[in-house]
Amino acid sequence: MPIDRRVFLFSLGSTALAAAAPRHTRLFLLGTGGGPSPKRLRSAPAQAVLIGEAVYVVDCGDGVARQMVLAGVDITHLKAVFITHHHSDHNADYGNLLLLGWASGLTPTVDAYGPPPLVRMTSLFAEMNAYDIETRMRDEGRPPFAGLVAPHEVTRAGIVMQNGEVKVTAALVEHPPVRPALAYRFDTADRSVVFSGDTAPSESLIALARGADVLVHEVLYVPGLERLAARDPGAGRLREHLIASHTPTTEVGRIAAAAGVKALVLSHFVPGDDPSITDEMWTEGIRRYFKGDVVVGRDLMAL
Repeated sequence: MPIDRRVFLFSLGSTALAAAAPRHTRLFLLGTGGGPSPKRLRSAPAQAVLIGEAVYVVDCGDGVARQMVLAGVDITHLKAVFITHHHSDHNADYGNLLLLGWASGLTPTVDAYGPPPLVRMTSLFAEMNAYDIETRMRDEGRPPFAGLVAPHEVTRAGIVMQNGEVKVTAALVEHPPVRPALAYRFDTADRSVVFSGDTAPSESLIALARGADVLVHEVLYVPGLERLAARDPGAGRLREHLIASHTPTTEVGRIAAAAGVKALVLSHFVPGDDPSITDEMWTEGIRRYFKGDVVVGRDLMAL
């Protein structure tokens, strides 16, 4: 059955996520699963901020271009891409998004932001796909791929992009052993949206998210780790990594409360493929500390 995108347009009554009039700035959760393995229940991490028709993508997990199509987000309106860090669940389809966009009519220039080695990654991707690109230029009359994307490497906190419709600010967050790892805040005329990226509890994220309308935060359900680790031959090391570099539910609640955000949207679920974990289990620890709106994110939600 075809997906009707309208079923994902959430209205929460009088809550902070419900606008009195249609918002100029919209948030799409394209993929909400955490971790590199393909999952049945959730797609890989990716989000889109739409400001009018302009599209800004945050993270490029596997399948992001198809998720955009399913969500009704026009890939040819892509203006910029933001990578939070270089784990494969966040960058696996960075190059593919640009290549598939180019094949769909996307034209220059798309700005891309993220930690090093983003510039080299962009160049190597174009080199790897040179045969396909050159063939399509000759056979289909496509314009050159060269110059489509302008990569910018981000190594410190501060404003990374600003134009007439949005200011994007980065913070350095803790996601050991990956450094730098970034969170991003989008400030537009009608909305402020913050993306935590992957992070352990970080004071820098609280500062970045202060007073934001929406905080999209990763979430770890610690009791679910045993079943997750049991499926992995390196279970002990995996559990250590997850505990050290992600944020448990209760801490997500503390962070949202400390930042004073209006609404909290959960995403990048770890475990992300365990149907026994209910929405109430994801939110129970959070609601002890955060009294604002909480949304358990799902793929293709529009908020």
